[in-house]
Amino acid sequence: MLTKNGIPVSPGVVISRAVVLDAEDVAIPRRAVALDKLHAEHKRLDAAIEASKKDLDLLKKQAIATVGADLAKVFDAHLAMLKDVSTIEQVRQMIRDDMVTAEFAVFTVFHKIADVFEGQEDRYFRERVSDIRDLERRLLGHLIGETRANLDRLEHEAILVAHDLTPSQTAALDKTKIKGIATDAGGRTSHTAILAHALGIPAVVGLENITTLVNTGQLLVLDGNRGRVIIDPDAAELLQSREYGKKVANLESMLVEVTKLPARTTDGTDLEINANIEFPDEIEAALQKGAAGIGLYRTEFLFLSCNHEPTEEEQCKAYKQALRALRGKTLIIRTLDLGADKIWPAAMANPHVERNPFLGCRSIRLCLQNLPLFKTQLRAILRASVEGPLRIMFPLISNVMELRQARMILNDVMEDLDDQNIAYRPDIPVGIMIEVPSAALQANILAREVDFFSIGTNDLIQYTVAVDRSNERIANLYSGAHPAVLQLIRDVVRAAKRAKIDVSLCGEMAGEPEFVMALVGMGLRSLSMTPPAIPEVKKILRSVSIEKCRRLARKVSSFESDRQVLNYLREEVRKILPEGLVSGGMMGN
Repeated sequence: MLTKNGIPVSPGVVISRAVVLDAEDVAIPRRAVALDKLHAEHKRLDAAIEASKKDLDLLKKQAIATVGADLAKVFDAHLAMLKDVSTIEQVRQMIRDDMVTAEFAVFTVFHKIADVFEGQEDRYFRERVSDIRDLERRLLGHLIGETRANLDRLEHEAILVAHDLTPSQTAALDKTKIKGIATDAGGRTSHTAILAHALGIPAVVGLENITTLVNTGQLLVLDGNRGRVIIDPDAAELLQSREYGKKVANLESMLVEVTKLPARTTDGTDLEINANIEFPDEIEAALQKGAAGIGLYRTEFLFLSCNHEPTEEEQCKAYKQALRALRGKTLIIRTLDLGADKIWPAAMANPHVERNPFLGCRSIRLCLQNLPLFKTQLRAILRASVEGPLRIMFPLISNVMELRQARMILNDVMEDLDDQNIAYRPDIPVGIMIEVPSAALQANILAREVDFFSIGTNDLIQYTVAVDRSNERIANLYSGAHPAVLQLIRDVVRAAKRAKIDVSLCGEMAGEPEFVMALVGMGLRSLSMTPPAIPEVKKILRSVSIEKCRRLARKVSSFESDRQVLNYLREEVRKILPEGLVSGGMMGN
């Protein structure tokens, strides 16, 4: 039995068998194969070789047509390596003698060959290293792709173990089969974490090397409350985990009653608790959890779940479906936040590699450089607005000129619809996400040009403390409790109040129990979060007064470090919720 500790990002306790998903762009872990399964590994290798040969034949034909026969000869070298008996026999021998998976054998053998070539004095041999690496990735792509295909056809419940998952992979998971997620990489606000929480799948991320320790079929206990994964648990541990799981389930049952009650403090102040969603069909579950509306509709997931760019009609249909499901409650639509780690499949055919994608052409920048894409979405949103109350929100605004340009394009789209006699609501409120420090510092200026602010703490923290929120190696430095982050939030709230515009907070901080009282104490009266977090947040708010929250916020503002802030906030929330059962993430650390 082995216990691995990571970062708890989605609550729940699950006991199930593992299914391991490798990635061809990271080291492939060594995994043992039973003697009676070796023949199947050899067949998998054969299938990957044949598929790679077909790929290369097709690429060669395409290259001949576009760049000529001479340059197309590069693919002959790749085909020759695949047909080289000695190379492939090394892979077969390793599978046979070491009893390992085909992908580990390919990874190991091709790396050894590449190292030999790299060490040669002759430049010709050194230049062949990239060919070897390319062929290795091709073979691994087919071997690992087969595993991904099998994941879609799972016939039993499982805990998914992976190095990391892309947003589109996570959004496509079948939650009737995938009962838990454990990853090497990731942080509290990585998109894997956010989506797992939204889908209600228990998850632990930042486990560093869980993929090297687990084989498909091994029994795991995944504790998404305390942030741990137990590999091959013994009978005593299984019993203890089941008992703890019952306690977690009992807490959830107790919170069910809270969903029906208003988010009202003990001294009678009403607060608005909204939900963050990725797809319209999540709305019903969000309302059942007690959401007053949708504070953040992440429309980019419509793109991430498609293998083509969604048309205006497809987008309009989705937005109308969301408004109808809300039955008169407000829907805040965030325009596309693509780029960085959110690359939709249709864009992969023509990828633009950036050295620093989180600081690159993403979100509103991408839209302003792709006006047909942006205008199509705005047309769809405006057309859908006739179905109910809707607000438009632009993400990642970093200066006032970006905001003015986005609004100008919105006005152009409105004029086009007027010319075509297409109905829409002309009085739609327009707001922005405050998620870049420059926007937070210029909040007074930006507030004059919008109807509302929504503070996006996921990116605001990342850019303020200079920490990649998906990097497990520095995950401990990513903290919403950093005094600088809290100061920026406080300043934005004050700027909004001075300008008499609405202000909300829709980052993951809103749903973390530790921060709820402090955020309300800073003046926020609207919070938006993943639906599973709503009952706990309501429970906390219904247990305290506004004055207590203000005192707590004043106390927090006097601290010098995030550790001081967290320790104080944890002690305060433990007085309301049972210790160790809080699902917000940090309480389990």
